Amino acid sequence: MRFFSSLNRFVLPGLAFKAVVIGGGYATGRELVEFFMPSGPVGGLYGMALAMAFWSLVCALTFLLAFKLRAYDYQSFFRALLGRFDFAFEIVYFANVILVLAVFGSAAGAIGAALLSAPLIAGTLLLVFAVLAVCAAGQGAAEAVFKYVSVLLYGVYTIFLALSLWSFTPQIAQGFQIPVPATGWIAGGLTYASYNVIGAVLILPVLRHLKSERDAIVSGLLAGPLAMVPAIVFFVCLVAFYPRVLGEALPSDYVLTALHQPIFHILFQLMVFFALLECSVGFVQAFNARVDVHNAKRGRTTPQWLRLLVTGSLTFGSVFIASTIGLVALIATGYRAMAYAVMAIFLLPLFTIGLVRIAELRRSGRGGALVDQPAE
Repeated sequence: MRFFSSLNRFVLPGLAFKAVVIGGGYATGRELVEFFMPSGPVGGLYGMALAMAFWSLVCALTFLLAFKLRAYDYQSFFRALLGRFDFAFEIVYFANVILVLAVFGSAAGAIGAALLSAPLIAGTLLLVFAVLAVCAAGQGAAEAVFKYVSVLLYGVYTIFLALSLWSFTPQIAQGFQIPVPATGWIAGGLTYASYNVIGAVLILPVLRHLKSERDAIVSGLLAGPLAMVPAIVFFVCLVAFYPRVLGEALPSDYVLTALHQPIFHILFQLMVFFALLECSVGFVQAFNARVDVHNAKRGRTTPQWLRLLVTGSLTFGSVFIASTIGLVALIATGYRAMAYAVMAIFLLPLFTIGLVRIAELRRSGRGGALVDQPAE
């Protein structure tokens, strides 16, 4: 029992954050190529290390403020952070949901086509109905997805690294020796980290397990490595094919084809699909949590039909946008625009108003436990 309590308090928030971060681009390698490869293999690793540290800092601060405020949904959090301007985050959030689910729908369709030679719409619809099933089942089902898919994800990436090192160690070493100026890695790392760090507020419902300030800070600091280590592993494997991989819409498929391991190829693509699922669940469940809090304040529980309606509206309304825009264009343009919006609406207030609020709550002794409580 103590083990599961510690898992839920220290690790689950990082796993949930990883779930939201990994997304269609990270899981397929497209985000890594878009934001880090332009700085070269070495510069790309610098950028990823910077992004990881930034995620840890923001998550620790966000989790601490949420714990102090007892704000375990994004609407309550931003009401305390932005006051009457909290609607600004709603606008950014919905734009983010449409963008991200569009990317996921495109990636799921591509996976279905690559694995089964199925029409693009088949993989997209499978993802949509899987998200509907999980979100309709509630927060407990979402947390189970975060945990069990994480086991699959970390295991597959470990195998992927081992196979790539076995097959491509000379090419990887050669890739790191290519004389490419390590320029732009700070901008690339901060832009990528800023866009994705929105996950820190989308996974606030899992913070209900926290018991102390220490829990909030430790779980936040762990979130960065838990989210970025698989990306670093993936990036090292991609270096074997630098710079050819820069133009690939699905870099993962490119590398897997070169490995000539058909069974593992299928396993990896299945992992990517489940990564798309857990990330989609993270985005959609954040809005379900907001609806739950709204109903709870009025003494009501959220009916099942409303969960299905919310989830269906968000997913069906978003995933088909990618069919006319394309995965590469969505990541290259939409993600950067969202990064600037998140900086203005979330990061700037967090590092100013948020720090002041934390200091005020600590001085007053309000808003959460100041000492560790007994484990569950």
